[in-house]
Amino acid sequence: MSGYFFTKDTEVTDEALNAIAHIPTEHLPKLVAPEFYQKLEDKDFMRIGTLLAQKSFDEGGCPIGGVIIDSKTRAIIGKGHNTLGQENDSTTHGETAALRDAGRVAMLKGEGPVDFRGTTMFTTLTPCAVCCAQICHRCDFEKVVIGDITNAPSTEPLLRAGGIKNVEILEDPKTVELYNHYSKVRPDLHFIDWGGHAKLAEAAAAGENVEPAPDCCGKGPRQVHSTPHVERVVPGN
Repeated sequence: MSGYFFTKDTEVTDEALNAIAHIPTEHLPKLVAPEFYQKLEDKDFMRIGTLLAQKSFDEGGCPIGGVIIDSKTRAIIGKGHNTLGQENDSTTHGETAALRDAGRVAMLKGEGPVDFRGTTMFTTLTPCAVCCAQICHRCDFEKVVIGDITNAPSTEPLLRAGGIKNVEILEDPKTVELYNHYSKVRPDLHFIDWGGHAKLAEAAAAGENVEPAPDCCGKGPRQVHSTPHVERVVPGN
């Protein structure tokens, strides 16, 4: 009898995917059977990214998630989300959070730097120029899947110019809805995340609203409750 919690017979649901999103990556090999990973389609990994984005939003951050899988086994090797709002960290985007997580997990196993050439990156929003540079020139991913080019101009041409031959657009309606909502209630973080305070000042000078919604303000992480509904299940509940 295997000790896997997610087996080949486990139904692929948002509840299951959300549990996987919340479980620390280093614990997944003991809980997720290889056969379950093989059942997951690209849209399922993108949904895990969306659930990570929802987690970030609920914590007061930018709703952008990233997931990295081994392209052959389909196993998750890294995942994460943007932490600008939570930690005032402008370097941790969804993509870089997933990269750091993959490196952290490899270190826990006593391994060196991760070779990403046989892996796939899922990102819920089209990558910024800085993340594109990391994806292309440091990692050389086999494939990159983008979940939203509606709320930001597609950087697919930039990725292809950087040598990523396999770039796919796979928009998840919930991903698009969530980021659109966020950009309206937290326009300040939206502009800062994309272009720093210079972008924020530029938007303000152009007459755009840059003030957060009243219910998003407060001390510490900003808890936002009027979000589009994405089912979330915390493991163990």
